[in-house]
Amino acid sequence: MKKYRAAVVGLGRMGSTIDEEVVGYPAIALPYSAAGACRASQRLELVAGADLDPAKQRAFAERWGVGAVYGDYREMIRQEVPDLVAICTRAENHAELALGVAEAGGVSMVFLEKAMACSMREADAILRAYQARNIAFNTGVLRRFDTRYHRARQRLAQGEIGELRTAVHHASSSLMHGHIHSVDTLLYLLGDLRALRVKGELRGELAAGPNRFDKDPQAVYQLQFPGRIEAWTVPTGHWDFEVWGTKGMLKGLNNGMDWVERLPLAAGRHTIYPEKPFENVPPYSATLYAFEDLVRAHEEGKPALGNVEITHHATEICLAVAQSHLEGGKWIDLPLQNRDLYVWHV
Repeated sequence: MKKYRAAVVGLGRMGSTIDEEVVGYPAIALPYSAAGACRASQRLELVAGADLDPAKQRAFAERWGVGAVYGDYREMIRQEVPDLVAICTRAENHAELALGVAEAGGVSMVFLEKAMACSMREADAILRAYQARNIAFNTGVLRRFDTRYHRARQRLAQGEIGELRTAVHHASSSLMHGHIHSVDTLLYLLGDLRALRVKGELRGELAAGPNRFDKDPQAVYQLQFPGRIEAWTVPTGHWDFEVWGTKGMLKGLNNGMDWVERLPLAAGRHTIYPEKPFENVPPYSATLYAFEDLVRAHEEGKPALGNVEITHHATEICLAVAQSHLEGGKWIDLPLQNRDLYVWHV
């Protein structure tokens, strides 16, 4: 079995240390960090890391026993020749780094932390670069790679609740740092349908300039899909997701830890939908799954589960929410015309 060389760019939280923060939280299966996932995988060998901060370089080298640490990621790629690069920096740097890694040559798999970009102009450039080079691509929207959500999508695809009609996300969240997760998960549960229209509102203090938000705003949204399917976010709850169909409902509770279905006892005017838990899949590290999915995609020549086209679409939906707000809450048809609208996020 071939092992691939893996390297991490950005040696802070998601790159190296976040496992310490989430240990003991049952909704997250460890390892959660990029370095931890590389180390846990039988298909990857963690060989190098890059960060501008010398202190983070030293801490990464000590934590993971990796001697090859760099201040310049391009030099790291030239010297260490990694097959897979995980980019785990602030989102404002994602586009520059994603393009730089692609243009460096030789890298066949990339994991890019979310969101992929702060504007569609940046996201478009990433899409073109990765399609042209056929680089396997996943991003850090990790519910998509959580086997508990896989079980839910399978039941939905099998028609367990009939034809899909409505999907709802429950949690208050920022637009780009948070709702990129909710949007992507709704897309995933609905079988990766492509949204047709987006409507949204930004809330709270807005640090805005011309065609630009310098602070990631809180947001709510509504989406329309083909086949009269709709989706919403409701700004309360604990990262719960529910999907209604013509025959019933499926819901994930407690950030994906528990799943229930509601199927009718009897049809008619006074239909009752009792709640019934269904057996959960044992938790498996979503980060590890995302990395191993990259290996599968590379070896089989198939799109990864969170490939660049899907990620590009989820990013466009989020930025269309901000555009809708700027236009007084009107519906925004996709593709988004304003490719330069910029929303900063951490």
